[in-house]
Amino acid sequence: MEEIYDFIVIGGGSAGCVLANRLSENADHTVLLLEAGGRDLNPWIHIPVGYFKTMHNPSTDWCFETESDTGLGGRSIKWPRGKVLGGSSSINGLLYIRGQREDYDRWRQLGNVGWSYEDVLPYFKKSENQERGADEYHGVGGPLNVSNMRIERPICEDFIRSAVAAGIPRTDDFNGAEQEGVGYFQLTTRNGRRCSAAVAYLGPAKKRKNLHIRTKAHVRQVLIENQRAVGVEFDIPSRPRQSARCRREIVLSAGAIGSPHILNLSGIGNGEHLAAAGIPTIHHLAGVGENLQDHLQIRTLHATRRPRTLNTEVNNPIKKALMGIEYALFRTGPLTMGASQVCIFTKTNPNADLCDIQFHFQPMSADSPGDGLHKHSAFTLSVTQLRPESTGAIRTISPDAKVYPKIYPNYLATDLDRQVAVDSLKVMRRICGISPMKEEIARELEPGEDIDTDDALLEFAQRNAVSIYHPTSTCKMGSDASSVVDERLRVHGIDGLRVADASIMPSIVSGNTNAPVIMIGEKAADMIKADCK
Repeated sequence: MEEIYDFIVIGGGSAGCVLANRLSENADHTVLLLEAGGRDLNPWIHIPVGYFKTMHNPSTDWCFETESDTGLGGRSIKWPRGKVLGGSSSINGLLYIRGQREDYDRWRQLGNVGWSYEDVLPYFKKSENQERGADEYHGVGGPLNVSNMRIERPICEDFIRSAVAAGIPRTDDFNGAEQEGVGYFQLTTRNGRRCSAAVAYLGPAKKRKNLHIRTKAHVRQVLIENQRAVGVEFDIPSRPRQSARCRREIVLSAGAIGSPHILNLSGIGNGEHLAAAGIPTIHHLAGVGENLQDHLQIRTLHATRRPRTLNTEVNNPIKKALMGIEYALFRTGPLTMGASQVCIFTKTNPNADLCDIQFHFQPMSADSPGDGLHKHSAFTLSVTQLRPESTGAIRTISPDAKVYPKIYPNYLATDLDRQVAVDSLKVMRRICGISPMKEEIARELEPGEDIDTDDALLEFAQRNAVSIYHPTSTCKMGSDASSVVDERLRVHGIDGLRVADASIMPSIVSGNTNAPVIMIGEKAADMIKADCK
């Protein structure tokens, strides 16, 4: 028999877990959560540094790759996205950053009522259990635990001192009154373990009788009748073409790649592109899959004069074993590390109003997560442009839901983006050229001191930059012809269907994206409850 639910949430990631929890708070409403990946049983998911094991692992990662990109010298790069309960919050770097006040005020200025900073701040606070306590900007008692670092490295403090000497103010809160500054990241951890969206939101809700969680459920399409979403068709192992009907609303929370892809598979999108993919058009919506934005990181590597980085310790079997013992006994030490320890938000142009670049400092170096640390002592300093002008697209190419869409990121496509890439590397050198880091660095490994002209720096960026894994904006919120959802996240032209994830951002936020997506889930849940009374 076909099952019927009040709400169906597609995607058990950062926003989907929030929605599954909040919509099932009312025992009179039945909720189905569909997740293409499995349950979050892999122990490396819950050990903070485990992203080295879960990224690029097909059991927990979709393992997407982009098409070759002109802005990257024709390279294709990896785009990991979580394929497991918790989504990317189960495999990400655990860094808690909200973005700038001005990001959300701009969304409101574009006509999206209810999305200014003052509107969204209560949802950030509602979601948060801030280890430092409540204040004007932070909440306690929410599902998502936000905590301080549980590891200290002298080289991190040296880097902070050099940044301060370069004129960047020290801060202990990038999510408060001002974003600009240098300091330590906070992490989405609880007692030294990852606090993913699944841990935070599904953990307390999964025993509710009105919440059904289906894992390994690969969605084929949303079922549309008379311009209304009425159900979902999906495959589960050994039982293809299952379906569930919906009385009230279906919410797409499959992410900036998955949500536009599922809309297209359902016949919602640009009619010309759908025809090319062999999909009949049910509703022409030109913006689906367009406006793709991401943060491109330029990674620089520096060898140290002394063995002060984690490379040395990890490559020593005895010290490596001691790390494991420390974590097992105290939940402290290197295994509690997020993707970076120190953050900088600053400006490439000191006369600018807002910070336009973000640095991530790691007291270790590797070619990529999962490849193992280098044998020599070195640190990584990566930099991203916060608000790139370049936009790309997601293109569905087949009616078969298991055929991956093509990803065209279109990095470094504008003069501004190319100039910021060059200028950000100059800021890096200015910081690293000041004591105490000046004395700590043996040599700049990448880009290398011989890369010393603007053209050479740009070529280095094009040849080496990779994604920092923040795709957004492919189902953008707005009222213009290129928008996909309205300010209440309802898909234009289709009743009973919303999108709630990073894809609805009109423009990418100025920082890491997980905290904003959880906020979107919280706000979406309240809007759905209000509209479905």
